[in-house]
Amino acid sequence: MLMHQGIGLDRFNSLTRSRAVHAMFECCCNVTWAAAMADGRPYADRAALLAKADVELLALSGADLDRALDVVAHETIPGREEHGVTELARITRARIEDLLGPEGGWPEY
Repeated sequence: MLMHQGIGLDRFNSLTRSRAVHAMFECCCNVTWAAAMADGRPYADRAALLAKADVELLALSGADLDRALDVVAHETIPGREEHGVTELARITRARIEDLLGPEGGWPEY
């Protein structure tokens, strides 16, 4: 379960850097990727955030990809060498969608 759920894009854009890194780390389990995502703020829309997420995944080293997959993938991935980044992108995008929640996010309580 993610600590940051349904916060919306505006709230994500306004988080402190350290909280934004933490929120992104929950999505991919890689500090390098999470820091690049936090440093890319503010994002104009979800599409921009998701596009940046894909670009930064492709920039990770093979070792970083393997470590992230070991943490986030709960099943064996056939052809991991070929399809690992695709599977990590799928999982990461789903977690980003959970982090953002509905358009505008859930209200703060």
